[in-house]
Amino acid sequence: MDFQHTPLSGIVIIQPKVISDERGIFFESFSEERYEKICGVRFIQDNVSESVKDTIRGLHYQVGEFAQGKLCQVLSGTVIDVAVDIRFGSPTFGQYFSVELSSNNNKQLWIPPGFAHGFSVLSEKATFHYKCSAYYSKAHERSIRFNDSVLSIDWKVTNPIISPKDLTAPLFADMQKDFIIS
Repeated sequence: MDFQHTPLSGIVIIQPKVISDERGIFFESFSEERYEKICGVRFIQDNVSESVKDTIRGLHYQVGEFAQGKLCQVLSGTVIDVAVDIRFGSPTFGQYFSVELSSNNNKQLWIPPGFAHGFSVLSEKATFHYKCSAYYSKAHERSIRFNDSVLSIDWKVTNPIISPKDLTAPLFADMQKDFIIS
């Protein structure tokens, strides 16, 4: 298993060791002991979504006791996975990191609390799986508009399919100061 730290402190690309032969592939996608050391959290909820090409989901995050870290991977298809630093006081506040996750490259992305998360679908369909370090709480859920000009995220899609909720999400400049680094 290889780990690549990114320019945004806390975000880690994880490349599991893939064993392949004439039957196909095998890799360990999760081991509680190993990932607790890497991520520093215990995962308590798994989520799966299936989306069609050009779908953008995000940018989402939760606050307070329900702030979530997410371990993301793609089970089928290809996505661009995006994390935005929303930690007020961070030297990379407002910057984003993106990486292609696919069922071909088997990469995973660890996104700790303090980041907004989203992804866009590049393949005809994609099944996206993520482990969470906190339970979902509608009362603690927040979002940032996916196409905010301050963030200028390259989602790599031309005709995005967006939920009504994500279309009307607040702009980055209007985000509440929920994650403050002193």
